[in-house]
Amino acid sequence: MRKPINIILYSVIMILQSCNSKPTEYNFTIKGNIKNVSNQKIYLEELYFSEKNPEVVDTADIVNGIFSLSAKDNEEGLYRIRLEKDKSAYIVINDQKEISFLADIDDPKIINLQINSTANKLLKTFMLEIESRNKILDSQNKLLDSLKNQSNDSISNITASKIKIDEESYKTYLTTFIKNCTDPVVSMFAMGYSQNLEVDTVKNLLKKLSIKFSEHNGIKGLVDSYNKYLEEKNKLSSAKKIPTIGMTIPDFTMNDVNDIPFSLSQLRGQYVLVDFWASWCGPCRGENPYVVKAFNKYKNNNFTVLGVSLDEDKNDWLKAIQDDKLTWKHISDLKGWSSAVVSIFGIEGIPYNLLIDPNGKILAKELRENDLDDFLSKTLK
Repeated sequence: MRKPINIILYSVIMILQSCNSKPTEYNFTIKGNIKNVSNQKIYLEELYFSEKNPEVVDTADIVNGIFSLSAKDNEEGLYRIRLEKDKSAYIVINDQKEISFLADIDDPKIINLQINSTANKLLKTFMLEIESRNKILDSQNKLLDSLKNQSNDSISNITASKIKIDEESYKTYLTTFIKNCTDPVVSMFAMGYSQNLEVDTVKNLLKKLSIKFSEHNGIKGLVDSYNKYLEEKNKLSSAKKIPTIGMTIPDFTMNDVNDIPFSLSQLRGQYVLVDFWASWCGPCRGENPYVVKAFNKYKNNNFTVLGVSLDEDKNDWLKAIQDDKLTWKHISDLKGWSSAVVSIFGIEGIPYNLLIDPNGKILAKELRENDLDDFLSKTLK
């Protein structure tokens, strides 16, 4: 599972604030009806999503559910309709001069939102599909957790495999949608879900978008921002001594489950799988049965595991250790992605692991599923 901070999404929302650089302006109006809402103020906000707060570009009174909001823009961008008293808010794309809007305050489901423009209909289709796929994955991860509690390893492995298939299907859908998308703002919005895609895939998608929407300033800015991000990332990686196979692993210290400091070097003399994971990481939980199997099989052969968690909530961390029957040593600084090990090891996603020999030399990286058992069977003869 990749980290929740998504550079593409960050770039998208940063660039949306610079989409208005063309000299030609046009007016657009949103005429709406929100059912079952009380009379109150209603605001139209242009979304900047950077450190700058959203900017209110028009205000109106909503009376008996009826309102009208207007603004000027230079090209298609992203806006939000926000109510003064109710917590509901709605995303709108200004792809035409007159947009009709229909919602129900008592039924906020995306499927019931009606906005009569091509871009907004396309955005709705995308969000419904993403919502459906995420619900399936969430349900499967919950099932996997319950199966682990029942010690049903065979069905757990089947479920974990099904999760991986559905995650790959999710990536395929997202990639295909972005490639075929006919709207620049919807494309940028969809790119906000690309954190689990490979860097080369993201670069290819951005290249296609820059050709398809060559006149859209937001797309141009997004490509530039992502390229700058990769440049800075490469500089940072070069500056760090990110562990590679054959290197001696850097030592580090964190508290264990009893809040007692524990260092990796205390396990010197053993083969150690340094396993980076978190209770909230579905793929990590899917990998745990394979690690448990290897630990139980080789723990009497001078082999152990050190679990290093990127959790923030200690109770969630401890519960996952118990539920998944992870009976080895566990440590964490409970700082999530701000953990010291993220920068020390250049971790960009979890699950992630390093296998070291008794002298602390790195023998292998990212041993997944049965690869761990296969490698250990050859190494611990």
